[in-house]
Amino acid sequence: MNFYNFIYKIDEFCSYNNSWEIKKEETTSDKYGVYPDKRDINLLIKNSIINLDKPPGPTSHEVAFWVKKMFNINKVGHGGTLEP
Repeated sequence: MNFYNFIYKIDEFCSYNNSWEIKKEETTSDKYGVYPDKRDINLLIKNSIINLDKPPGPTSHEVAFWVKKMFNINKVGHGGTLEP
């Protein structure tokens, strides 16, 4: 998938219907990074934020601990919870 297809998929997901004006075609090299859709699970976990819809019941700390154990990672945190 090239960069534009990735952006168009995000537009479609967000229902963004305005057209893009492309002034210059991009050029890049794989030695400067990896496209998000080509990252393996370890790279995604290392460089990502997980948006999780926590069910009522377990605390945010419990859910963070479960995520830490599921993915066998050292650091997990949460940015807060909006309880209804």
